[in-house]
Amino acid sequence: MSVLDNFQEWKEFLSSRIQQAEGLGMNRERINDLAYQLGDYLAHDIDPQNVQERLLKDLWSVASEEEQRMLAGLMVKLVDDGNR
Repeated sequence: MSVLDNFQEWKEFLSSRIQQAEGLGMNRERINDLAYQLGDYLAHDIDPQNVQERLLKDLWSVASEEEQRMLAGLMVKLVDDGNR
């Protein structure tokens, strides 16, 4: 089973990757930039596996680059706030 099959597992996966990045000294700006790149890849190359991913893909498709970056940053914040 892929982490993309279940949204909660996807959030937990992202959260652990953020913790690893921070542990390696990566700053929040760089983490958000990587989240944007990942979001762009997922939106263009991966079929959504659940309704939450479909919503994110649909939002991504109508957003400007600035809005996409904001959405990526919000996803980082969403999964990171659960660990604080």
